[in-house]
Amino acid sequence: MIFTKHSNAFRWVIVVASFAIVSLILWKTYEFFQHFKDEERTKMEVWSFAQTSLINSKTNSNLDLNLKILNSNTSTPVLEINVDGSIGSHLNINDENLTDEQYINKLVTQFKKENTPIEVRLDGKLNSTIYYGNSPLLNKLKYYPLALLLIVLLFGAVIFFFYSSNKNATQNKLWSGMAKETAHQIGTPLSSLIGWTEILKTENVDPDYIIEIEKDVDRLKTITERFSKIGSLPTLEKADIIQETINSYDYLKARSSSLIDFEIETPDGEIPVNLNKQLYSWTIENLVKNAIDAMKGRGKVTVKISQLEDNVKVSVSDTGKGISKKYFNKIFEPGYTTKKRGWGLGLSLTKRIIEDFHNGKIKVLQSEKDKGTTIQIHLKRAA
Repeated sequence: MIFTKHSNAFRWVIVVASFAIVSLILWKTYEFFQHFKDEERTKMEVWSFAQTSLINSKTNSNLDLNLKILNSNTSTPVLEINVDGSIGSHLNINDENLTDEQYINKLVTQFKKENTPIEVRLDGKLNSTIYYGNSPLLNKLKYYPLALLLIVLLFGAVIFFFYSSNKNATQNKLWSGMAKETAHQIGTPLSSLIGWTEILKTENVDPDYIIEIEKDVDRLKTITERFSKIGSLPTLEKADIIQETINSYDYLKARSSSLIDFEIETPDGEIPVNLNKQLYSWTIENLVKNAIDAMKGRGKVTVKISQLEDNVKVSVSDTGKGISKKYFNKIFEPGYTTKKRGWGLGLSLTKRIIEDFHNGKIKVLQSEKDKGTTIQIHLKRAA
């Protein structure tokens, strides 16, 4: 209970603590790198001293010790350049490349960036300069913080996607439960309406009224079926997309304001598409209703169906206020709405119906401020 109440605060504590731990690890790694680098510097100074001692030595008293120190370096690349520019000695560098002057210059530049050169002096005069680079171990250690940071980022991404997926799954389960409960609740008054319609048929009531009531009752049946399908994988069947579009179009046209001018353009013949009729009609209704809302109840709505080879396109255009290009994708996100009322689920649901259930595509084809918007659906023609 306490965790649920303060879950957001706990998340921030975990994030801050994780950031602090990662920062501490990176800082300690940097300190270790610098300490290791200082140790290599000390070793190279001892090596250069042994080199100078060997050159200056007139006896063999310290010869073995100097040679042992010089031969102890088995990893750090070293290049000694004499005053006249010739190569004095080298360690852990490929001999074949030492004849290439360009390679030598490049190597010297690289070593100077990695470490400060050490001067070798004889009798107070500069005899040579020792350039040395980082050992392979030091180079690996240099990239360790980046590797650690990458691992932390990947781990964070996995946690984020897990949390996001879990949250979405919970929300989907909640919405599915609410939708099914809504369908269940509608069922009771719907049954009563069907009964009252049958009673009205026996009374002296204008038959046209009965027909319109029956249409709305059928409409409620369709809505109930739609809600009951949310959260379940819908069944697709081959249907004529032209006729299914016209059915939804005619229903909305008959129940919309006379200030709205409706137009539909369809090719001749039939275009078979694998559809779930209830969900597809829901899609057309959402798009047409959004178009009407964008025009504030006055303007023209055009529905156009076209076919190019196996691709079927259904476009819904309006003469409303238009959409800025930066919102072309955002309008399909759950919760996004420009209306004072509404939950912003219409276009999000439409996108899910078309892309998840029908394997199609939906997008804002074009939009211009104060001139209107066209939203287009892409579906595959059934074989």
